[in-house]
Amino acid sequence: MSRQSVAKAHQKIQELSWEPAYHEPVSQYGTDYTFQKAQKKDPLKQVLRSYFPMQEEKDHRVYGASDGAIRGNMFRQVQERWLEWQKLFLSIIPLPEISAARAMPLLFRTVPNPELHNGQAIQMIDEVRHSTIQQNLKRLYMNNYIDPAGFNSSLRNFQSDYCGTIGRQFAEGFITGDAITAASIYLTIVAETAFTNTLFVARPAEAAANGDYLLPTVFHSVQSDESRHISNGYATLLMALADEGNHQLLARDLRYAWWNNHRVVDAAIGTFIEYGTKDRRKDRESYAEMWRRWIYDDYYRSYLVPLEKYGLEIPHDLIEESWNQIWNKGYVHEVAQFFATGWLANYWRIDPMDDKDFEWFEYKYPGWYDKYGAWWENYNRLSKPHGNKPIVFEEVDYEYPHRCWTCMVPCLVREDMVMEKVDGQWRTYCHEMCKWTDATAFRPTYQGRNTPNMGKLIGHREWETLYHGWNWADVVSDMGFVRDDGKTMVAQPHLDLNPKEMWTLDDLRKCPPLASPNVLLNEMSDAERTAFATRYVKGGPGGRPGKD
Repeated sequence: MSRQSVAKAHQKIQELSWEPAYHEPVSQYGTDYTFQKAQKKDPLKQVLRSYFPMQEEKDHRVYGASDGAIRGNMFRQVQERWLEWQKLFLSIIPLPEISAARAMPLLFRTVPNPELHNGQAIQMIDEVRHSTIQQNLKRLYMNNYIDPAGFNSSLRNFQSDYCGTIGRQFAEGFITGDAITAASIYLTIVAETAFTNTLFVARPAEAAANGDYLLPTVFHSVQSDESRHISNGYATLLMALADEGNHQLLARDLRYAWWNNHRVVDAAIGTFIEYGTKDRRKDRESYAEMWRRWIYDDYYRSYLVPLEKYGLEIPHDLIEESWNQIWNKGYVHEVAQFFATGWLANYWRIDPMDDKDFEWFEYKYPGWYDKYGAWWENYNRLSKPHGNKPIVFEEVDYEYPHRCWTCMVPCLVREDMVMEKVDGQWRTYCHEMCKWTDATAFRPTYQGRNTPNMGKLIGHREWETLYHGWNWADVVSDMGFVRDDGKTMVAQPHLDLNPKEMWTLDDLRKCPPLASPNVLLNEMSDAERTAFATRYVKGGPGGRPGKD
């Protein structure tokens, strides 16, 4: 079909849109933004007549690669360390895709532009397709990988373990609160325009280096749709900027959206890339190098900064602080250490680091060994049940962290932890920005302006609180992270599948009960809480307890 006929069809489709004159439409999804009806063009005009053949061809390539992987015995050549981390990743990622699909109807009635509605409808179809091919990828891993445990139950696992709950709050941010905040600024302007670069481009490169060429095929097919989604977000942003009354909300939402994406996506993808790989070539980019190229240069300097001349207030300070967190404060390394500390509460096996890993980390992040090396050596030493308990219960100079109420990533950079009583509850936050998000941004008023559509962060948000006081064996059983023999755990702190070297529920029954840091915090006296906070921020790096 010629480009000219596509443009004509695209124009014709807009005639199907109308404003009913016989009643006042009910606003189903609220927003505090205001829009004037203005013709903002969709630069990537797309109609279903051209869209479906294109997507069909892409699907043929994805499923052809899947067939080739099975016939080529890829699953006996891929690195186990890499595929184990995919149990977490592939349990979480379909949820953001489905949430993104659900987010598009939020915009149909809040953004008065039929041309954009067409692009949003096609994006909704994109997102459903993405979740489908991603779940099929997980199914292929489950059916062909040497250890399917974890893959076989991960549709329910993402919401019940101490890491997956972080992914859930991230994904549900696409569909909660103000419709424009959630579905446009948080999703298309920040998540898709900035962070899919490391998620769907940098990460597949690491998969290929570990012998997995299926994930790159699937996720490059996904990423090729993102240009349309970015276009939807950009056009909506320009419409919002046209009304100066929106500038205050845009500044708020860009700060919230940037920071929450940084806390969650950098935590997850940084850990997968740095600690899920066996590729330790010195000329391979570290996650910090990837971030600097894909997000700082390509997104911040090339996409965001030029929008300042249109009145967009850009959070320069937060972007610089995100880089500071990654490069100077070891954010990704702290997250990986936390994941490994709580290995018994998950559904994948976490491989110990070895001398080759240590050498690479020290080369890419000078000073890494002094901060984290001894702990990883202890992790290796305590990885098998030879009379010892899991590392979280052993004396290894590590204090289990408090959770951030907002992003749900723990307060791992100890010096940044802040504490506040909000809605009658004492809460800890990983950074002043996360406290601002909870206590200021997600509120019915903002800087004296009524913002009833934002809502607020409520509920039992902390995983540890749900199981406070439980025996660890009962926690793991309740989550369903037990193998077919009814006693051996799915999770292991090593890759050895010898039954004699694997941890069981009997090992966990000997451990102290699970204690929620937040419950304990709220049981403290005021003096005890003040002393705790003073000591906690003196802790680290590498989770070292602070001194009184």
